[in-house]
Amino acid sequence: GAVPFKGPFAIGHECVAQVVATGTGVQNVRAGQIVVVPWAVSCGTCPPCRRGLTSKCSTTTSGTLAAYGFGPASGPWGGMVADEIRVPFADHMLVPVPPDVPPLRVAAAGDNLADAWRSVVPPLGERPGGSVLILGGGAKSIGLYAAGLAVAHGAGVVDYLDDDPGRREIAESFGARASARPRNPRYDIVVEASSRAAGLRRAIRSLAPGGICTAVGYYLAAGTRVPLMRMYATDATLRLGVSHARATLPELLAFVARTGFPAERVATLTADWDDAPSAYAARTTKVVLRREPLGL
Repeated sequence: GAVPFKGPFAIGHECVAQVVATGTGVQNVRAGQIVVVPWAVSCGTCPPCRRGLTSKCSTTTSGTLAAYGFGPASGPWGGMVADEIRVPFADHMLVPVPPDVPPLRVAAAGDNLADAWRSVVPPLGERPGGSVLILGGGAKSIGLYAAGLAVAHGAGVVDYLDDDPGRREIAESFGARASARPRNPRYDIVVEASSRAAGLRRAIRSLAPGGICTAVGYYLAAGTRVPLMRMYATDATLRLGVSHARATLPELLAFVARTGFPAERVATLTADWDDAPSAYAARTTKVVLRREPLGL
């Protein structure tokens, strides 16, 4: 059947990069800087961008998305697994990595780490000390980042559910309670990262009155059923949609710089740049490719 992103195309949609050259109109970015590149291309000045909807920029988006790593359906931007990429609106798009923050720590800040941030940090701001449930296994790294961020932001309970013992171990290293079965009947905040219709229904049914569920996975099957009457009776909120990483990055990077949040624990395989084919073939939870910066 029809697929949203048809290959072959260049992959890679989150990176920390070194600026190697700038255009004449760029004022705030210089060659040699280490920066986070958001996965979605945005201008920073259009109405959606000013509202924080940077992944739905009206200047750069002609179809569904303007993004790196998803092929021509998302624009002419290519993928980040490349020697060089072109970044428009660089003064807006490129966010410098704070001093003393290892690039590996924020390698996923351009997408997955920012996605996890939006799923737990703002809801916990509305519900200080709230209980959090994370259903992992599909959006693998996002669920683990969410578990760590929830603990770091003072959640009263953080339960992480996953069939994979390795991921449960990573979640426990952040201070979450990890298991294959839920412990509490109801939670103030639920992160649905299983990417399964059954997981989505389970997440909604796990909400306490007034609870918030953020779904961070894909649901490609037609006719995904949602228990709307349960949501109505529980006064539940379901948030579903792409993450707006560029809008989140300043606060996220400041938090990592201030606390030393060890996001690198989620990287289950760190490989040299030239070993990318074998690294991707490993199909592990989170692959990070690394290369030495140029002496600019």
